Amino acid sequence: MNTKVIPRAEVTSLGERLRGEGRRIAFANGCFELLHVGHVRFLQGARAEGDVLVVGVNSDRAVAGLKGPGRPLLPAEARVELVAALECVDYVVIFDEMTAEAVLRDLRPHVQCKGTDYTAEAVPERAVMEELGGTVRIVGDAKDHSTRDILAEIRKRSKALTSDK
Repeated sequence: MNTKVIPRAEVTSLGERLRGEGRRIAFANGCFELLHVGHVRFLQGARAEGDVLVVGVNSDRAVAGLKGPGRPLLPAEARVELVAALECVDYVVIFDEMTAEAVLRDLRPHVQCKGTDYTAEAVPERAVMEELGGTVRIVGDAKDHSTRDILAEIRKRSKALTSDK
């Protein structure tokens, strides 16, 4: 088992331990269905906001609810393993809720990081972070990389290949 991957039930104690050590906790979350350069840049930007980066990965049920039929493309365990393999990531946890509010309440990070497809005002968990005394930061590069776009390109190229036969 990867030591970066923590059970959901251990998030509270992880947050307490890290704060007790005086570490600044950054939190980022997402589906991470097909890991791409936009994800890497987002997570590197999130890591720069703290001494330790905890990443929440949406469960299969949550991804299906957020993205629709046929999703996720990869099971949560595979997505978590890919995210955990990144050097900038310290801990990864799967969460089942549609937003990260419950994980944020349990972890109590200093900063929640979201990608550039958000504005600080539009982050769904913004009020929770304010309540916890934390901040929200928008990090990563411009949102011109997405799983949706990659899937569309795969479909387009697949049709072109099959029509050439």
